[in-house]
Amino acid sequence: MEGVACASFTSSASKSLSFSSLSQSSIITLRQNYHNNTLKSKSPRKLVIRASSGSSSGSVVTLLDYGAGNVRSVRNAIRYLGYEIEDVRTPKDILNADRLIFPGVGAFASAMDVLTKTGMAEALCTYIENDRPFLGICLGLQLLFESSEENGPVNGLGLIPGVVGRFNSLNGFRVPHIGWNALQIAKDSEILDDIGDRHVYFVHSYRAMPSNDNKEWVSSTCNYGDDFIASIRRGNVHAVQFHPEKSGDVGLSVLRRFLNPKSQGSKKPTQGKASKLAKRVIACLDVRTNDKGDLVVTKGDQYDVREQTKENEVRNLGKPVELAGQYYKDGADEVSFLNITGFRDFPLGDLPMLQVLRHTSENVFVPLTVGGGIRDFTDANGRYYSSLEVASEYFRSGADKISIGSDAVYAAEEYIKTKVKTGKSSLEQISKVYGNQAVVVSIDPRRVYVQGPNDVQFKTIRVPKPGPNGEEYAWYQCTVNGGREGRSIGAYELAKVVEELGAGEILLNCIDCDGQGKGFDIDLIKLISDAVSIPVIASSGAGAVEHFSEVFMKTNASAALAAGIFHRKEVPIQSVKAHLLKEGIEVRI
Repeated sequence: MEGVACASFTSSASKSLSFSSLSQSSIITLRQNYHNNTLKSKSPRKLVIRASSGSSSGSVVTLLDYGAGNVRSVRNAIRYLGYEIEDVRTPKDILNADRLIFPGVGAFASAMDVLTKTGMAEALCTYIENDRPFLGICLGLQLLFESSEENGPVNGLGLIPGVVGRFNSLNGFRVPHIGWNALQIAKDSEILDDIGDRHVYFVHSYRAMPSNDNKEWVSSTCNYGDDFIASIRRGNVHAVQFHPEKSGDVGLSVLRRFLNPKSQGSKKPTQGKASKLAKRVIACLDVRTNDKGDLVVTKGDQYDVREQTKENEVRNLGKPVELAGQYYKDGADEVSFLNITGFRDFPLGDLPMLQVLRHTSENVFVPLTVGGGIRDFTDANGRYYSSLEVASEYFRSGADKISIGSDAVYAAEEYIKTKVKTGKSSLEQISKVYGNQAVVVSIDPRRVYVQGPNDVQFKTIRVPKPGPNGEEYAWYQCTVNGGREGRSIGAYELAKVVEELGAGEILLNCIDCDGQGKGFDIDLIKLISDAVSIPVIASSGAGAVEHFSEVFMKTNASAALAAGIFHRKEVPIQSVKAHLLKEGIEVRI
């Protein structure tokens, strides 16, 4: 299918909607109701290449935020570097920009729908064709190509030859491509000068491939099964598939170089040894309100977060924003917040949790995940909120991924019973609009011993140690409501179904191992990571650095998460990474 050449857009600035006229719900509706663009195209235009723009005319950056996903992190990174932001409200704002950043988030089709209906697509093409300083991020790179296979084919802006296609999971590589990977720089890219062979953060299921037709654009590639385009540069036009705003100091250097090409980093970049996708070490913060009404980080012992004392108070291990900031400095690859009482309350009324996200994202430039209570709600006034609206507020407050627990179990049970994808579950709604890479399903199982594999209808494993009554087999029963209620579905069955319904990643907990410090449940993690083609995060039970290398060596886990050992400073994050490097396991340094 041919791409939409820029000249083919018929929307004019005077006739188009402005961003300021669109509410968040209107943008969500636009993105949901996309129907494929069928405009015929001319071949991609030749761009006018100007001399590199040495510096901005001021400290103001124009940001194209079309109302999707977490753009707060990009804003915070720009402000952190000392620049002010002017938002695009009309197509004219694009044409008048000195420097334009387009942080595309979500699905290709819905993004093109919003851009076309608001007149931004035509303005973007004109701006880029005139070689004005431009930086596209993630989807902001993909939209420059002729078309995408995502829910398509769907026409793109048609500036760069090529079709954006999905990664091939048949070769053993997990899709989405999530995590810290290495770049192979193909030519002088200017904005990548300070990377120094270090990892940058990717999260995507679709990619553009280098070819003879687009080779003059390609400034770097990344290998994930095949070499795909990691960045492009032509004149003053740049775009990257990775997320600089989520790539720590390395990513900030990329943004700094774009905003001021003559700038030098405050210190010489650390030379790394990045060669492939790294295993991730994730810090998790279980957040809840204590008995005094303060929001604190706590930690459970098999999901019990209260001290075994006369007062029976909630275990308090620190303040969430401060701890998250410290873990970022310590080298955590991601920070995950779990609102462990979220299933009880109306999440959009949980202003402290939203504030935690907003404040954390001001100084933490690695991915943030938040979970707890993401489902449909009706508040005390009878106002209905869809799970999509709930998730959207979390994204707008600073979350990069949202984690769904109990609601995913209910959706899976319904699908197993009816064999029908309704599209109405929180999992399906959110993954459709924001892409499956933005949705994590948190599974909370407990081990149930049985005498033989035919005793239950669920997938069983042969256990290395017999159960309390000499049982040689076990299955993993899923739970809901913070582990309080068991359901008639196994972890294996749930994992397979949620992948089909749109999950992009699985956070695999284990109630039996939680807080025990004796290591991850290797049998469970191997069972699930072998069963699905999406990334699996191992959780529950870490107590020593050796537990991390064990789970990476014995299973196909993509990441390992810990909480208590980091909070209590028993095992520093840097000690975990040093141990993994010693064992030959690639990590980000």
